Order: sequence, then structure tokens, then C-alpha cells
Amino acid sequence: MSAIDELFQKLRSENKRAFMPFVTAGDPDLGFTAEVLKQLDAAGCHLVELGIPYSDPIADGPTIQASYTRALNAGTKLEAIFETVSSVSSDLKMPVVTMVSYAIVFRMGMEAYLDRAIAAGVSGLIVPDMPVDESAELATRCAERNVSLIQLITPTTPRERAIEIAKTTTGFIYYVSITGITGERTELPPELTENLKWLREQTDLPICVGFGISGPDQVAALKPYCDGMIVGSAIVRRIAAASEGVAVSDVIADVVAFSETMVSAVGD
Repeated sequence: MSAIDELFQKLRSENKRAFMPFVTAGDPDLGFTAEVLKQLDAAGCHLVELGIPYSDPIADGPTIQASYTRALNAGTKLEAIFETVSSVSSDLKMPVVTMVSYAIVFRMGMEAYLDRAIAAGVSGLIVPDMPVDESAELATRCAERNVSLIQLITPTTPRERAIEIAKTTTGFIYYVSITGITGERTELPPELTENLKWLREQTDLPICVGFGISGPDQVAALKPYCDGMIVGSAIVRRIAAASEGVAVSDVIADVVAFSETMVSAVGD
């Protein structure tokens, strides 16, 4: 059983949901990334999604795209990201999941990427640009190493294909709440809950919802239909202030305060 499996088994036994913030590695620098990971863990976040900066991000809105640009302009490299994760992972209770383009995995080599990520303390991978039809080898390699391969289902995914994706997913299903790119939304689609109810009938895997979630009200509306919520742009927007002259301590305090509100919302 992977660390992510153990987490969701525990949460389900307590009838609780997970809160999973997204952080871009290297924005504004890797020292900040290390500290914010520790502070998010201390704030009670259940998992963290760590974005590996890429010059051509998949489905990311302007807020996260800008964070990738800042990280790349700062000279952030993959090995340095792994070293940063290594420096903090043994002290974290929350599993670390990398959001990584398959181009990066392919360039490093599938087995090399997995072995390096696991050695650093990574518990799962999200590879948004890998179609389910081409994921069998990666799924096998992940299973051999007891690391979760988390795959995405969107509102436009045909239902037969959604079932196939669920069969090849481990850890949890990442359900994309909206059609389009990431970003904060004041309202989520009315058909979202029906889509989640249908998906729940097809699989026992935990289902976590991402894209567009930005506050406790949305968490309250979604809690009956999923196992966790993923928040990216609302976190990354706050972190961006560190590149605009705001003191790092104040930025981290703002991120932590928001995250504590969301942790409370998923746990109520």
C-alpha cells in the first residue's frame, strides 16, 4: 500500500476529506519552496502537488504559467528540485506528488525519473500530457515501485474512456471540475456534482477535484461528492507576492492562513 493509499484509507475511516495545495517548485526560489512545504505540512495539509516548471505547461491558466516562467527564469533545474524535496520530505507527514510533463520524464528516462523521485521522497506522479492509451508502461513501472500514478478525468472525457482511466489509476483520480484552464472561479459548473456521482459509481478509488476551487464555500458544496480538493491558482497567486517585493515571511503567513481555512473547511 502506498503512502497515498494509506492516507485516504485513514481519511475515509474518519469520514474526512483531503486538502491538497499546489506549489510551483522554484517560485520564487527553491529555498522558499522548502520552507513553504514545511509550513503547509504544519498547517495540516494532507498532500501537496509540486509543479515541475515546464516551458509549455498543459492546461495551466495565466497564474500558474507565470509561476513556471518565474521559476525557469530563476534557473530552477530538475535535480535541484529533487534535492530540495529530499531535504524536507523525511520531516513531512503529507505525501508529495509531482505534476510533471511527460517530456521531462521522457528526457530523463522513465525509470531514472521514478527512481530519483522516489529517492527524494515523492509518493506519486501526475503526468497530464500522457494519454491513458500510452500509460501502460509507466503504470507498470510505478506499480513495481509502489508509487501512485494519478490520472486525470475531465468533463469532456467520454464515459467509456473515463472507466478505462480509472482502471489504470492508482492513489486517486484527479477530476478536472471545468472545461478549460486552471484558475480561480467564483462558481463551479452545475453538472459537476452529477459527473462526480456517476464516477463514484464506477470506481472505489478516491476522487479529488481540482481546477477552479478557491474558497471554503466551494469545498462545502463538493464535500459530499468527493474525497479531496486540489487548489492551485489561489495558492500560487499568493506566492507571487514574494516576487513583487512583499516580505517572504508575510507571503508564507498568507499562504498558511488561507490553507488553514481550507483544511478546516474539508474537515468540518
